[in-house]
Amino acid sequence: MAKQSFFKAQIFLNAILWWAVISTVYSLILTGTLKSFHLTTTEIVIDALISNILLGGCCLLIVNNMRYYLPRQEKYWYVIVISLGLSGVSTLVARVTLWSIFMHDEHYNDALSQTSGVRFFISCLMIACMAILSLLWFTQKENKIANDRKTDVEKLAREAELFKLRQQLQPHFLFNSLNSINALIGTQPEQARKMINQLSDFLRGTLKKEDQQWVILSDEFQYLELYLDIEKVRFGHRLSSSIINDEESKLMKLPPMLLQPLVENAIKFGLYDTMGDVTISIEAKKENGYLLITVQNPFDPETSQPKKGLGFGLSSVQRRLYLLFARNDLLQTKTDNNLFTTIVKIPQL
Repeated sequence: MAKQSFFKAQIFLNAILWWAVISTVYSLILTGTLKSFHLTTTEIVIDALISNILLGGCCLLIVNNMRYYLPRQEKYWYVIVISLGLSGVSTLVARVTLWSIFMHDEHYNDALSQTSGVRFFISCLMIACMAILSLLWFTQKENKIANDRKTDVEKLAREAELFKLRQQLQPHFLFNSLNSINALIGTQPEQARKMINQLSDFLRGTLKKEDQQWVILSDEFQYLELYLDIEKVRFGHRLSSSIINDEESKLMKLPPMLLQPLVENAIKFGLYDTMGDVTISIEAKKENGYLLITVQNPFDPETSQPKKGLGFGLSSVQRRLYLLFARNDLLQTKTDNNLFTTIVKIPQL
């Protein structure tokens, strides 16, 4: 409501400004024309005052008309027709009004008759200028409103897709954890109970992060360590992790729950197709204004193919980064012998 009132005030102030400029120009032209007929100062002032009042009424009428009706394809002929029509009415009303005031002054009435064509032409020109300025003003405002609406719709769609991507990761991890708990209940009930508590803490932390746009790296690492603890219960001694970050990067920010899919992907390709122990390495540092995060995991080239396309975890991270930054170069993967590396660059806003 306040924004709409401000917009109305803008229209009113601009209309007054335009009318003042047009009236000044009109007065100068009209005064110069009437002086050639040797009219008195009083006659010139009254003539200019009445003519400008009528011209101002026509200008306000045009502004108000453009506010509620903005011509599209017909805008060119519409401006011509409305300018000619209002100029004719304005000139006629001015002539009748001035004649009724100076009806006994033959010299003035003679000048009034001879300047009717000039008055009509000047009025038409001035009203056409006002019509064009109003058309441009309201077209610009309408385009701005349409662009703002389009931006809002795109933002809502982007946020909805981001939320969907985050929600799709939850069931995948939850099903794996529940299957592991089910397997541990019979043989290792204490481990199953421990995993249930860790899973509960993890999901509680997930709910807290739903409304957060950005989190600091140290908080995200705490959340990631909780996830790794759950996975270590699943895989036992086979899984170990190494998290390294310098002091400078701890307070840098990133989207919440961005690292969990990367680590899950590393665990998938590092443990599912191998028999030995696996260490997942995670390193974070500041580099050229970016938060640079590297996730590495070993893999068996004969049984695992991590380079053949991105899994859901990596593709979801890549999509989130694109939605947030409109860039496709923020996630990279590479292989070196039996080491698979994922590199993520987070711009700092």
